[in-house]
Amino acid sequence: MGWQPQRDRDTVESGMSLVIIVIGVMCATLMQTLDITIVNVALPTIQGNLGATQDEGAWVVTGYIISAVIVIPLTPWLQLRFGRRQYYGTAVIGFTIASIFCGTSSSIEQLIFWRIVQGLFGGGLVATAQATLRDTFPIARLGASQAIFAMGAIVGPSVGPTLGGWLTDNFSWNYVFFINIVPGTIAALIIFLRLKNPTDPKPIPVDGIGLGLLALGLGSLQYILDEGQRKDWFADTRITLFACLAAAALACFALWELFGTARPIVDLRAFKYRAIAAGSLLSLAMGSVLFGAIVILPQYTQGILGFTATLSGELIFVRALFIALLTPFIARLASSGRIDTRLLLFVGFSCIGIAQLWLGIITTTQNDFWSLIGPAILGGVGLSMLFTPISIAVLSAVPQDVAPKATAFQSLSLQLGGSFSTAALVTMLARREAFHQEVLASHATYASMPLQHLLHQHNSLAILYQQIIVQATTLAYSDAQYILGVLAVLLMPLIFVLPRRRAMTAAPAAIPAE
Repeated sequence: MGWQPQRDRDTVESGMSLVIIVIGVMCATLMQTLDITIVNVALPTIQGNLGATQDEGAWVVTGYIISAVIVIPLTPWLQLRFGRRQYYGTAVIGFTIASIFCGTSSSIEQLIFWRIVQGLFGGGLVATAQATLRDTFPIARLGASQAIFAMGAIVGPSVGPTLGGWLTDNFSWNYVFFINIVPGTIAALIIFLRLKNPTDPKPIPVDGIGLGLLALGLGSLQYILDEGQRKDWFADTRITLFACLAAAALACFALWELFGTARPIVDLRAFKYRAIAAGSLLSLAMGSVLFGAIVILPQYTQGILGFTATLSGELIFVRALFIALLTPFIARLASSGRIDTRLLLFVGFSCIGIAQLWLGIITTTQNDFWSLIGPAILGGVGLSMLFTPISIAVLSAVPQDVAPKATAFQSLSLQLGGSFSTAALVTMLARREAFHQEVLASHATYASMPLQHLLHQHNSLAILYQQIIVQATTLAYSDAQYILGVLAVLLMPLIFVLPRRRAMTAAPAAIPAE
């Protein structure tokens, strides 16, 4: 059997002490979640300033995600081994110091190295924050704790492009990293001075085999997802090699953790709780629509419509604003026990699906900022109905000592869902753009009256070719929005894998698998 930590002391806070801890946890959460997307906007500027190629620049993002994904499932073990306060505070300090070195990097190699270090420290921040808030609030206020956490977990990635664009446009790319210094310092001080450990550190031996297999498996998988499109997927021998490594390593990891060791570094037996398995699946689904939309929309608005990075970010910020406004209300509703949380999830996925289909319909080369506001608002309404109800449903259905495992698996699933969705969308965009170019070019004959009119005006085939590229790219973005809308609808049946249980207002006992 795997280790089952027991709570040694009460960690519930109230009054000003609770407020201070919430401030510290939110500073750490926002610092990490902003970093997921804030760098993307500044990446072209970084490449230009450091003389990096596009492939080298991509590793600024890829290196961070690979290291973070490896650490996420390890966070329950790290918290137990070193103590939650010690691990959490050290991770915040390490992330902040790595951010400083990222901002002072003078070469792309230095920047990539410090981004990998940053990911190693930052990978567990979100899962640890969620478990910390869960244990710091009274169980009757579970909804409030998860609403606060959702503000950082969902709003952070949405605000990232806005903030990254503004800092890059008005200052320099270095400030997308330096911005972490103040919240990181505040978070570290509060965590070390005020946070209580739910258990004392336990001298648990390191499961070296499990750790190695996990790092190899998840690292290889994330490499495939990040580099697949650039290397033409399985036409490249490296992608094929890493695919084999990922499959073999993850299969061996699962067997080893379940049957090969008495002290697994990742306790897969936690999936005996139906709520954890269901919550992980739903988080995977949510990540696919959340991060997929964040990747596609800025490319369309900046590449086709000519928006600045700041204006493009403001459009995503509108969605984040409605998430922030509605999340407290949704949390109260979900935790009240008056409504099945699955109904909220149904409405949430429906709103996201409609918003993406709406975008697909109106995607043209002539849209302005205000024409895209409606889908952005509807998408924000939908997302506000997903994250908090899932968290409440999962955390209200498992014992307190299992909560860190539940939050770690949710965080990992959210990240992997975004990685799978982004990889698929980037590939689909490239292929649909090529398809639409071929179709449009086949209709560009001299028998076409619009073509004759264009050539008569400009007398240039180069302008015709440019028009075909722009139209083909726009149609490809429209297809991507349609696909995200259909995906949201297709994912809706996953709602029913969640246990048929309303949110609880008392501490749950150990609930067996259903």
